[in-house]
Amino acid sequence: MGVWDTEAGAVRLPDGRAVRGTGVRRRRRGASAPEFAIYLLGKDPRIQAWPYRWVKWPEFRTPANTLNAVAALREAHERALTERVEIACGGGVGRTGTAIALLAVMSGVAADDALAWVRAHYHPRAVETRGQKRWLRDAARSVRSG
Repeated sequence: MGVWDTEAGAVRLPDGRAVRGTGVRRRRRGASAPEFAIYLLGKDPRIQAWPYRWVKWPEFRTPANTLNAVAALREAHERALTERVEIACGGGVGRTGTAIALLAVMSGVAADDALAWVRAHYHPRAVETRGQKRWLRDAARSVRSG
């Protein structure tokens, strides 16, 4: 169908791709449906309406499996070329912001600048915990080097 234009929560990555960040607890009534989603939650949301990948990622924590999380975000990054991709956690700030920061690295942002970039372009409190900041730093460096 296409990519996000001016949808609330849509973020344009440095390479021109766009994703929508949101929280499953605060999804807007009447919001456009994604064509693919990544859900960063403690348990599988079992969404039936569109294709998605679930990344086990408890609230205020880091992903249970970094390789799985990075693979899911690589898929989201690739799909964002032509599809409406949504990244969502419970509230749409910490885990979602951390994931969008890693997508920014995949799009060309330097690993050391990813936190500032996501806070400037997505949400000022994105990446909420020290553990999330550490995970982002380590995952970003591995994404850029690998």
